[in-house]
Amino acid sequence: MPKPDFARTDLSLLADRDLRFLIENFPTTGRSYEEIADLIHRLPTRLESLLNSEFLFNKIYDQRQLILGISPFLFFNVLLRRSLFDKRILGDRSVINYLANLLSLFVKTDRLYRVQRHDEHTSQYLTDMAMEAQNVDSRRQFLVYAHIGNYSLYTTGIFPQSIEYRHRYKNRPVSTQFYIDFGSEYYKRASAHQMARQYELDEVFFRLSIMFEVYKDALNHLSKQYLGFS
Repeated sequence: MPKPDFARTDLSLLADRDLRFLIENFPTTGRSYEEIADLIHRLPTRLESLLNSEFLFNKIYDQRQLILGISPFLFFNVLLRRSLFDKRILGDRSVINYLANLLSLFVKTDRLYRVQRHDEHTSQYLTDMAMEAQNVDSRRQFLVYAHIGNYSLYTTGIFPQSIEYRHRYKNRPVSTQFYIDFGSEYYKRASAHQMARQYELDEVFFRLSIMFEVYKDALNHLSKQYLGFS
């Protein structure tokens, strides 16, 4: 059974072009490309330090309107780390990598409405997703639980104004708090599912459940300050 596309919590998603970008912007002189590449691969903590660095953030942020030749995963990973720093939040590495991957997946809007990639069924309503989770097999149930959490966090984090606009001016009954409560609850259910342990997501989902609003606020900051969504 293939691993779900959202079930990634490490830096293995960094593409070759990402590593080249990091190396070419490595603030060290007197080293060859090969020496720096070897240093990055041998010292994962050095790679973490690079992703958290001021110089890398500035390089990416200053040129965010240009084609940088980097993956969405690297782009969002760096901006998310900066947002957590700005909000004085100590982020867990696994959660950061998980969310950076999630943001890169949901860049394709079609993916946002599917429980898994290439799923035939689409849904925009949390209540419909919750109803589906009651009548499916164990694997599908886990995917739905996780998707409800992911959908809720992404929507409240990146497009909170859309929820509030529909609630206030379009008489939609669903408020931001509804999404927060729903997302937190279903991340909790996902964390307790046996498949969460299989994919080593139990701790990540539990942390997202209990700190849903903390990470939502960080995504709000990223959306407004770095992506320019008002």
